[in-house]
Amino acid sequence: MTLLIQPVILSGGSGTRLWPLSREKYPKQLLPLIGEDSLLQATVRRVDGIAGTELAAPMVVCNEEYRFVIAEQLRVMGKPGIVVLEPLGRNTAPALTIAAQAAIKNGADPVLLVMPADHVIVDKQAFQTAVQAGAVLAAEGVVVTFGITPDVPETGYGYIQSGEGYGSGSAKRIARFVEKPNLQTAQAYLAEGSYLWNSGLFMMRASVWLQALAVCRPDILSACQAATDAGTSDGEFVRVGKEAFSQCPSDSIDYAVMERIAAGQGVAAGATPLPVGVVIPLSAGWSDVGAWEALWQVLPKDSEGNVAQGDVLMQDSRNTLALSEGRLIACVGVDDLIVVETADAILVAHKDKTQDVKKIVDRLKAAGRTEGQIHRKVFRPWGWYDSVDAGPRFQVKRIVVKPGATLSLQMHHHRAEHWIVVSGTAKVTRGETTYLLSENESTFIPLGTTHRLENPGRVDLEMIEVQSGSYLGEDDIVRFEDVYGR
Repeated sequence: MTLLIQPVILSGGSGTRLWPLSREKYPKQLLPLIGEDSLLQATVRRVDGIAGTELAAPMVVCNEEYRFVIAEQLRVMGKPGIVVLEPLGRNTAPALTIAAQAAIKNGADPVLLVMPADHVIVDKQAFQTAVQAGAVLAAEGVVVTFGITPDVPETGYGYIQSGEGYGSGSAKRIARFVEKPNLQTAQAYLAEGSYLWNSGLFMMRASVWLQALAVCRPDILSACQAATDAGTSDGEFVRVGKEAFSQCPSDSIDYAVMERIAAGQGVAAGATPLPVGVVIPLSAGWSDVGAWEALWQVLPKDSEGNVAQGDVLMQDSRNTLALSEGRLIACVGVDDLIVVETADAILVAHKDKTQDVKKIVDRLKAAGRTEGQIHRKVFRPWGWYDSVDAGPRFQVKRIVVKPGATLSLQMHHHRAEHWIVVSGTAKVTRGETTYLLSENESTFIPLGTTHRLENPGRVDLEMIEVQSGSYLGEDDIVRFEDVYGR
């Protein structure tokens, strides 16, 4: 009998330590940091072809902010999936719970393969071999996690201590979970040999997770069940009830369940037994890409240890990562630096200090600046726009609308807009009038006028929009109709 595996991809992180490439509203898992795929797409592709299994459509748990980008990334891969939307962040235990509740509908009880969306695994075959072994145990009711075999005394990861063997393979019972250690403790863990890095990868049947949660955190289970019951399904999007979910406590998979399983190891807790928990060692070139230094570690380097992406020139430089999204970066006589150029921000950091990039993002947020949240180029369900210039009472945007896409029927209180078509065809609604614009044609939308922009053609519509007025913020939009439910 073929085993059904449901990939569950947790995509809630913001990746602030990879600023300025990763931003709160377009985080690292959506970026092609290694190769052409985004980290999310690479995670989905990683499970293709696991022998002896049937894969369900991928299920991604994320927030509302980038649901359309995720749906589009799955679509272009030819792997349309289910996108479960969290109204607000409540950590990984509630995220996994609403995914498990969605997975058991219609009487199914698949083995869940739980994966963060923002990790890198170089050796796909080694990963799949470990997953095959984990799937067999998970199908029998065991809760499986994967521990990365350490090669350095890493202080940035939590650890799992493995105990006695379980079954005939490489799985071992979980002895305990430990927090991120200091250097001396990490060195002792590495020398002792029974400690593995905590990868955040899990496998278990959906029903087993829910039963374990009922023992360990019934408050989380009941809140998630109420949110699921109050939810709706809109095509590929599954929404849970916001009010009910807001009452859910915030907790991680490790704290909520795994540490208690490790302590109980199948011994009854009250009247209900906890499942057995095991860890399978994994050596597959894993990284959580938590900071720029970690990304430098996994990227191909030249003979001097440099990583150069985009328009970059290196001269007498070593062990440096330079990434340009547009302008030329020239590195001369520098060692151990991170240099990242984007349209609206440049980062220069020592490789040993990249964990502190988050402090810059915190300062931007405290100052009310947008560079920590959004890029100059902003993706929308209909396409994207790039704010190419701005000044007192004006802003210029480059807008691209996908074929067949439609912006909302809207109105602005504080700005007027001039639209110039660069390529493609625009269908414009202005007040009670609807008309078409072709290349090199333009139109004017007066302040307070109801309007809509559509692309009726089969190629991208590219436009220049010039806004003028007393306030040009994105929140000056009154929507009357929107096909995307915003």
